[in-house]
Amino acid sequence: MSIQEVEVLVVGAGQAGVAMSEHLSDRGIPHLVVERDRIAERWRTGRWDSLVANGPAWHDRFPGLEFDLDPDVFASKEQVAEYFVAYAEKIGAPIRSGVEVTSVRRNIGKPGFRVETSDGTIEARYVVAATGPFQRPVIPTVVPQDAAVHQIHSSSYRNPQQLPEGGILVVGAGSSGVQIADELQKSGRSVYLAVGPHDRPPRSYRGRDFCWWLGVLGKWDASAPPMGAEHVTIAVSGARGGHTVDFRALAAGGITLVGRAGAFENGVMSFAPDLGKNIANGDANYLSLLDEADAHITQNGLDLPEEPEARLRLPDPECVTNPILEIDLAEAGITSIVWATGFAVDYSWLQVDAFDATGRPKQQRGVSIEPGIYFLGLPWQSRRGSSFIWGVWHDAKYLADQISIQRSYLAYNADQPAQRALAHAAATTVGVA
Repeated sequence: MSIQEVEVLVVGAGQAGVAMSEHLSDRGIPHLVVERDRIAERWRTGRWDSLVANGPAWHDRFPGLEFDLDPDVFASKEQVAEYFVAYAEKIGAPIRSGVEVTSVRRNIGKPGFRVETSDGTIEARYVVAATGPFQRPVIPTVVPQDAAVHQIHSSSYRNPQQLPEGGILVVGAGSSGVQIADELQKSGRSVYLAVGPHDRPPRSYRGRDFCWWLGVLGKWDASAPPMGAEHVTIAVSGARGGHTVDFRALAAGGITLVGRAGAFENGVMSFAPDLGKNIANGDANYLSLLDEADAHITQNGLDLPEEPEARLRLPDPECVTNPILEIDLAEAGITSIVWATGFAVDYSWLQVDAFDATGRPKQQRGVSIEPGIYFLGLPWQSRRGSSFIWGVWHDAKYLADQISIQRSYLAYNADQPAQRALAHAAATTVGVA
């Protein structure tokens, strides 16, 4: 079988891969995008049925194309997937679907990488791993697989009818856990929700969505999470037209709140006595953003309606004032556990010296310590906004610039003034002379 040669190989055709293709094309850099499934497959089949984007349509998009929706609505997962299909068609992205990359190794004795795929061998000068952070679902090894309770990860959850009859424990109070617990409770199920440390922004305040507030307050550009908050989740929801997550309201609606899940022994799950503290810290995060928003409005003379009711809160429910520290799952009628406990990266196919002892990429803004390898779609890759659709677009632009710089060095030839001038012009274009 013949070997295909490409200058840049982009692995993954989700939002990261499509964005990368756009910026490479804008710079005239030959490339190929390979995707093992379909474009934006994770949006189609890696989410629950009722999922919508967590940001409004005016915000969660690329600059080159608007959603065919009211700007303030939250796009469904199918609409998001079709948006990226349309975007790929608009920019003429060279995407080859149904091709799985099985290994990437550095060539010996010549530059670039040898890439083995399900459709043959590709040799590439540069490789961009655009597979994102949601690669391997993490289920803590707490409850044995042979325990008398059905266990699934949130990435495998689709709808309430999928789960056995009975009560459900949802572990994890980020956006996924909160929305799944709420949906299950509204379907008539008995639901327990394990709440760990979290940030809890307002969905909107004084007529502006929280995405707008994070923008004008400069918070999207934060380069790193606050010390000690590297793994704190964000509880925000675009469901039912968008609403502020309120754990007291969830309890008032019938969900029983507990602290972080702990050990499991003889059918009994233990919980940390930290529920009140976690909710209080979430409240502090919420109120601090309201304070900053109010100060911004005053300082800039903005005519936005006051919203004093945003600072009101329900009384603490019994499950907060008298927290449950352990539950016998069988006695409580709990037959299922939904683990909304996040993901780990899996770059086992990328067999180069680019990772730390835990398997996480060693990189700066997506530029690997392994020359010629780039990463795209990582949380906090360059800023807080990197996890959002628009953020990955800007991160892709930066990586395309870095690839362009490297190409300009390769184009240099001291014996040919015309090529030297061309290399200098290329470097200058991306900010390096």
